[in-house]
Amino acid sequence: MSDYKDTTNAIHVGIRQTQEQENSEAIFMTSSFAYSSAEEAAGKFSGEEDGNIYSRFTNPTVALFEKRLAALEKGEASIATSSGMAALMTLAYSLLSAGDRVVCSRNIFGSTVKFFNTYTTKFGVEVIYVDATDYAAWEAAINEKTRFCYFETPSNPLYEVVDVARVSALAHAKGALLCVDTVLATPALQNPLTQGADIVMQSATKFIDGQGRCLGGALIASQEIVDVFTAFMRSAGPCMSPFNAWVLLNGLETLSLRMTAHSLNALKLAEYLEAHSKVLKVNYGGLPSHKYHELAKQQQKDFGGLLSFEVEGGREAAWRVINGTKLMSITGNLGDTKTLVTHPATTTHGRLTDEEKAKAGITEGLIRVSVGLEDIDDIIADIDFALAQLS
Repeated sequence: MSDYKDTTNAIHVGIRQTQEQENSEAIFMTSSFAYSSAEEAAGKFSGEEDGNIYSRFTNPTVALFEKRLAALEKGEASIATSSGMAALMTLAYSLLSAGDRVVCSRNIFGSTVKFFNTYTTKFGVEVIYVDATDYAAWEAAINEKTRFCYFETPSNPLYEVVDVARVSALAHAKGALLCVDTVLATPALQNPLTQGADIVMQSATKFIDGQGRCLGGALIASQEIVDVFTAFMRSAGPCMSPFNAWVLLNGLETLSLRMTAHSLNALKLAEYLEAHSKVLKVNYGGLPSHKYHELAKQQQKDFGGLLSFEVEGGREAAWRVINGTKLMSITGNLGDTKTLVTHPATTTHGRLTDEEKAKAGITEGLIRVSVGLEDIDDIIADIDFALAQLS
């Protein structure tokens, strides 16, 4: 499929029609696979013969999702997991050993911080946090014990943009890998593997699904690295279900179209918010005033569907605005066709300490909006009414 464009590959890569001649991807809802003989079973389990063994780590529907996602990410291979956090666990437990160091951006998902601080460090791994765009701090923190560096770009919810090639060079100089979480951009808008990253992590739960239906995650990398992840998957089992893989396959088919529409709506909402007297600051890379606008233009095809903004008055004011919305769903998820709104300090980043929130820039007056695909005039009218509650 290399001769086709990404939007075509998102629909056609990996299709293998069965004897039933279906024109839509089949769901192989089976836990195990039957063989014609004991000899064939032995050959499959030993790896001497290719084929399916057990759906914990080999399933045709999941494999199709993995192949298609790898093609869109410009990677050799991928492995699908039960959630984005399962992908993070697979990354950490596959690659890290006692005495290793991980260098992370401060501005990463709250559950990621909690996972690293609570579960990774207990096995003797050192986790160091740096400001996402302080490249001198990255260079100082990366040493010979660093196994990998990790950041989100754009970050959630402040839309910080990290120079992938620059951090990649710093990591590779010390023999470390670089893993980039690009859930807000998705492969439709950015391909970090072509910019120097070794691994891309996706929470397919978000924009890849696009309708808030199911959980899923993935890691995309070279075949050599994915083989390491697969060995962990075979033993530990944080696998994606065949049904969820089928749902996410359908999400990939419209991903490019949806991300273009999300980006258009988000930019119009960001422009409206930037001009509003009750809004102190808007965080969206599509605004020329945004600190990382030029870098985002260089690394991304568009700016995506997530933004955040700050109002004066702290938590009370932010909650008043959120509660004043009628069209938006109040939820901690993002990437839906519906517009979603949340208060990061008490939801997505609620488990962080006050000190961790302050360092990450998560203030009490911050509101995050995952801009959906409704008519933009209706979205703006909804937030306009909500902001009027601050009068």
